[in-house]
Amino acid sequence: MLRETLPAGPVREAILSSPTWPDIAATMARLDERGVDVRQVLASAHNEGVGVDQAVARVLAADAAPAASRDAMRSYGPLTTGLDLPKDLDLSDRARALRQLAISPAENERYGRWVMEAMPGREREATLLPSNRQWPLVAARMAQMETEGKPVREHLTRLMGDTSWEKGPTPQLGSRLVEAAHDALRRPLGEAAASRAKVNTTAARAQSATLDPTKRQAADKSTAPAEAGVAAHRQQNAPAPRRGKTR
Repeated sequence: MLRETLPAGPVREAILSSPTWPDIAATMARLDERGVDVRQVLASAHNEGVGVDQAVARVLAADAAPAASRDAMRSYGPLTTGLDLPKDLDLSDRARALRQLAISPAENERYGRWVMEAMPGREREATLLPSNRQWPLVAARMAQMETEGKPVREHLTRLMGDTSWEKGPTPQLGSRLVEAAHDALRRPLGEAAASRAKVNTTAARAQSATLDPTKRQAADKSTAPAEAGVAAHRQQNAPAPRRGKTR
């Protein structure tokens, strides 16, 4: 099979005469029994210029390790930092996703109730969070915080303290609530709430008519020498006062 797949030459003969050839051949035989197209593996290895042993090892590794699901790959990021995310995460099946993240039905119900309690008078919006596709990830964050002894319900009250999630297209409201809940849960208590819209501080200072005392003192110090210099310059160039009578 090797001679039929690889062109004649020193590379093919070096593989056949290598001390590791028996191990490579045995692995190729196991792959062939499992239905792997070994000829394609050899052809790809030759085209890529890598060793046959490396190509075989690559196939074995890819076959042994389960590929990450689409939901798992799309969920990697700030929302899942620190969470034990399964590679086969399936958010399309709510019950299965909760099981994969080790969230019991009782816990899921409790976390949903906490969200409703944290948003009094906004029940319609509050229901959008547990019904969102990414809710299992938020629930997993709450479960992790509970395990660590953190006050989850106090964190959730921030959803009403900063309602910037209201701004935007209505169809994306649930997704904005997921992001707001993530921010509320991750940010330590006592930390000042940061505005979601970053302010241009340079422009703000330029438009502001006031300065704090420290900056005012610095500004006064920086402008004082210039004003003094101007005054001195004017005094030197000013004509000396004439004495006596004038016509």
